[in-house]
Amino acid sequence: MIAIRQMMFLSLSYDHRIIDGALGSQFLKRVADLLEDFDRPTTNLIAPHAQTDFMDYTFITVNPEAAQHVALIALNRPKELNALNLQLMGELRDALRQLDNNPDVRVTVLTGNERAFAAGADIKQMADKTAIDMWQIDQFSTWDSIKKTRKPIIAAVSGFALGGGCELAMLCDMIVASETAQFGQPEIKIGTMPGAGGTQRLTRAVGKAIAMEMVLTGKFIGAQEAYRLGLVNRVVPVALYLQEAIRLAQQVAALSPVAVALAKESVLQAFNTSLDEGLVLERKNFYLSFASQDQKEGMAAFVEKRTPNFNGR
Repeated sequence: MIAIRQMMFLSLSYDHRIIDGALGSQFLKRVADLLEDFDRPTTNLIAPHAQTDFMDYTFITVNPEAAQHVALIALNRPKELNALNLQLMGELRDALRQLDNNPDVRVTVLTGNERAFAAGADIKQMADKTAIDMWQIDQFSTWDSIKKTRKPIIAAVSGFALGGGCELAMLCDMIVASETAQFGQPEIKIGTMPGAGGTQRLTRAVGKAIAMEMVLTGKFIGAQEAYRLGLVNRVVPVALYLQEAIRLAQQVAALSPVAVALAKESVLQAFNTSLDEGLVLERKNFYLSFASQDQKEGMAAFVEKRTPNFNGR
């Protein structure tokens, strides 16, 4: 505990000129939260153990043991091509929250079926709503909660990933696509526009020109073009897309959960800050990793030329 607190103090002391102001306040709050976690009786830095019951869901299925340290969530509205209604998104939020608090799970794979990852939002739920109705429903608060998931999420996409489905895939940390995958933001064709990140994450992934064309015309792009543009990590045959996503998840799950969580946070921060601010957070998280047993184990294993045994502590 003393070593952890000393490392955090040193981290805070470094380059005080940069962390003064808003970023400094954010980082101080983050350190306070982490210290509170460390003071709890659990020794797991990712999350305390939580009892999980995945039997009550209607529109998703959850397998917390799809592979070693890998969970699998499947969207399960096949007749509606996995259209994202409010209940499904609420179930997804709750399941991810449970898995985030399960120390046996280090990575989650999110998928649909071969025909559709998710073909969009459930238009029937929105068609007759007013602006005030939509504001009161506040459906995007669920998306904001999913965004806060600390452990990596890998989307395994086959078939349609359109509208909200494309936005949900982009909310994940990596995307494995089958050869039949199609990505698009066709909301413009029904008189509206993306609302769950389509104008922002798509632009950051593929650039302004392509994003403008997709958003303003509703154009779809196939898996190979999505790969060429940097939207997805890899493209594989339909028969292998889920297997490949789980294989990728296993690669991540074999590494230090502490380092993975800190690295994920640092990469995501690159989209929200200037370069200098992002470098400050990266440096702080680098220092923070030295408070973990995993860092000691990883470096010792490297020196001793053996495979490390990471325990997430």
